[in-house]
Amino acid sequence: MDSLVGAQAAPEAASLRRRRQGEIAVVLGLSLGQSAVYAVIDLVGKLTAGPPLAAQRATLNASVSPRPYLDLSYQLAGIVFTLMPVALVLWLLSEPGRRARTRIGLDGARPWRDLAAGAALAALIGVPGLGLYLVGHAAGITVQVVPAALNAYWWTVPVLVLQAAKNALLEEVVVVGYLLTRLGELGWPRWAQLAGSAVLRGAYHLYQGFGPFLGNAAMGAVFAEVYRRWGRVMPLVVAHTLIDVVAFVGYQYLGSALGLA
Repeated sequence: MDSLVGAQAAPEAASLRRRRQGEIAVVLGLSLGQSAVYAVIDLVGKLTAGPPLAAQRATLNASVSPRPYLDLSYQLAGIVFTLMPVALVLWLLSEPGRRARTRIGLDGARPWRDLAAGAALAALIGVPGLGLYLVGHAAGITVQVVPAALNAYWWTVPVLVLQAAKNALLEEVVVVGYLLTRLGELGWPRWAQLAGSAVLRGAYHLYQGFGPFLGNAAMGAVFAEVYRRWGRVMPLVVAHTLIDVVAFVGYQYLGSALGLA
């Protein structure tokens, strides 16, 4: 009887494994895996365009229309639709009697601890990240990144903050909370889980050059290890949001004064 049960369980386990692998491929193909492919293509285009990388630009958060409220509509629609993969993975991770948000720690169970931990992580990652960007640009392996190029309206700062939060939710929920959970279920060793998450994070930043690839891969390794230890994605979301808010809003209003724009 035991051998019969084992024989039946093996095909079911193999089927579940294939299903999980297919699920990961679909989720990443609809989100940051797709971004990684486009980033590689974009980098190849930059490398073969003629001018050195340091003489080229990558612009984030640009205006779409000169008409203020049409531009606002495009910005908000882009934020909402970019977050659809987050909704998808939360639905996929849900279990009977256990919500996905609780499972990966994307909740308000300990707001002050998450805020403090996120602020500390932002300081730990943000300052070295800026230094690595400057070194990479000086070495000619990083393009000039323009973090914000929105026209100045009353809604510019709120939209930049929302863009920062959107980036944080998408990347930390998909690349850390979801991916590490599924890779663990597939039996990947801990080092391979961290490496996979880190390399993916670096890959979808390749359109900025090789420096941001290395910097974001290092950030990904740190964030993945923090998640493994704490079991919560919320501090990572806080940290990522703070880093991007400083970069986006700071550049929008201080870039020209500092000679960066």
